[in-house]
Amino acid sequence: MPDLDVCGIGSALVDVLVEASVKTVEACGLVKGSMQLMDLERAEEVHARVPGGVERSGGSVANAAAGLASLGARTGFIGKVADDRFGAVFEADLTALGVEFGRANGTGATGRCLILITPDADRTMCTTLGVAATLGPDDLDDGLIARSSVTYLEGYLWDEPQAKDAFRRAITVAHGAGRRVAMSMSDPFCVERHRGEFAALAADHLDILFGNEAELCSLMEVDDLAEAVRRVRRPGLLVSVTRGPLGAWVFEGTDGPVAQVPVEGSPDVVDTTGAGDLFAAGFLYGLCRGSDLEACARLGNLTASEVISHVGARPERDLGTLAAAYV
Repeated sequence: MPDLDVCGIGSALVDVLVEASVKTVEACGLVKGSMQLMDLERAEEVHARVPGGVERSGGSVANAAAGLASLGARTGFIGKVADDRFGAVFEADLTALGVEFGRANGTGATGRCLILITPDADRTMCTTLGVAATLGPDDLDDGLIARSSVTYLEGYLWDEPQAKDAFRRAITVAHGAGRRVAMSMSDPFCVERHRGEFAALAADHLDILFGNEAELCSLMEVDDLAEAVRRVRRPGLLVSVTRGPLGAWVFEGTDGPVAQVPVEGSPDVVDTTGAGDLFAAGFLYGLCRGSDLEACARLGNLTASEVISHVGARPERDLGTLAAAYV
């Protein structure tokens, strides 16, 4: 029997959160609301236009791991950091939450993500992966993967060839141990870059797929969500589609019902950074405890609502009390 609920594999990054106007985002040559990879020099040029900021450990799947730990889940995370200040910050933050860190060490700089938050609470991310981009098959902790009910992969890392090999090995290890594999599509631009490979993963290798409406429609190359749902369905695949203030759609297999789960109440929106990550945390927590799909989505909506109510991609309150009514 697995002794961990979820093991995440993703980019170990430290977020630098700054407030910026839409005009400034555009003046920096950025696509508002996107994640763009860039080298450290380019990131520093952008940061020079919006000085200051708050440093907090981040990374998409690492944020989900933090949310899972706050919910009370038994959680692991595999990521690569350097022996530098940001690496120490990342490890200290994650382990303080009770997450078992399968640390891989790299030579260079720990990754960081400059996040520009506009007044509409949208975020534009300028990501410098650093050694996180060098995560490869030999960096995986196979034991940590085999001990986990679900291995959760970060779509962003698919940009890196060696990370692709690491993900393929993780899938093999997890399935060899009789475990499930989930993946987040991460970003519409990420889907555009890797549509064929993501579609192949969804068709043949994944058990759980997370994405938002734009990502799923892009993956299936349609404009209509209902048609995207029809096209992505296959036996054994569970799909969760977030729709912002409209909540989420969840479904499994080829012909089961599509649960359309609205957001409860009217949460205050301060910063949408981490909304999808914390939705996945709530959803996976419920799933690992045997909740039905609708209850999993309701909890995901709730945990996402908490993280968008403040600046930063990790929860600021104990999520365990929120979960009690859903599992």
